[in-house]
Parts: sequence; C-alpha cells; structure tokens
Amino acid sequence: MIDTDPQANLSGWFGVREAETPVLVRVLPDGLRATLDALAEAGIALCLIDTPPAITESIASTVAEADLVLIPAKPSPHDLRAVGATVDLVERAKKSMVFVVNQAVTRSKLKVDAVRALSQHGPLAPVDVHNRVDFAASMTDGRTACEVDAKSPAADEISQLWSYIATRLERVSK
Repeated sequence: MIDTDPQANLSGWFGVREAETPVLVRVLPDGLRATLDALAEAGIALCLIDTPPAITESIASTVAEADLVLIPAKPSPHDLRAVGATVDLVERAKKSMVFVVNQAVTRSKLKVDAVRALSQHGPLAPVDVHNRVDFAASMTDGRTACEVDAKSPAADEISQLWSYIATRLERVSK
C-alpha cells in the first residue's frame, strides 16, 4: 500500500496495526513509477494507492500508473458533484474505473439517487459499503472489519467488494 494523501489516514491506520501484512511503503525519491517498478522486482503483485480526495497533479500521475481506479463516492450531493473531475481525469488517461458507493445508508433515497447518477458516468461495484460501526472501530487499532468480526455485515460487504475488484483486475491486466 502507498499513502499519497496528505491527511495520511492510511498511514495512521497502519501505524497502530500489529499484523505484518499488508505492507505500507513510501514513494521513492525517484517517484511513483520507480517505486512500483521496485515493488514488482521484489515480487509484489498488487499495490493499492490511497490518494487525496481533491484533484491534484499527483492524482493525475497516480491514475496514469493505475490498472484500475476505484472512486469511492458517498451518496451525498457534494460527493456526486465532485466525482466529475475524477471521471474526466480517468477518461483522459484511458484507464478502467469503478465507482464504490461508500458510507451508504440502507434504503435511503440519497443512495438510490447516487447509484442512478453514478451509473450514468461509469460502472458501479455491485456491493455498497454502508456506514457501519465496525469500520470506525477497526480504524482505532489497525484492524480491518473482517478482522474485527469475520461474520459481520461489514466484513461481508468488504469480502464481496474485494471479490469483485479482484475479478476486474484480472480482466484489465490481460
């Protein structure tokens, strides 16, 4: 994993994590491409990169290196307005993308409207990530929702999301 977000939430989560995996790496002075090449040489087959939420030059260079761009979107008018610039960036780079509805509230009109709006701009993951206590609780001690309670609805959502993402990655890497 690489954290390029100045808020460093991923790094903060990793800093309290006791498990040895996944591994968090910093971008080498030579840049992201050199970092990804070094990881590939070391046998790392998958790298997840967390970016800032605002469009910056660093996001453009990250998207250029990506096999698949995941765009998390909360079902809120503000988030829906903001995704347009990201979609434009991904399309200019000719990269594959998937929207992930995040922090959703079950059966809310906002979620239904968000899904409808996002589907007009690109594919959506077939599972929504809902606003659940397990996600916040897992952040406090560096665990994942699956590690907190493997049988919870939060763990099920993440497992389903990962299955979908893994399948999409297989398709785009061929």
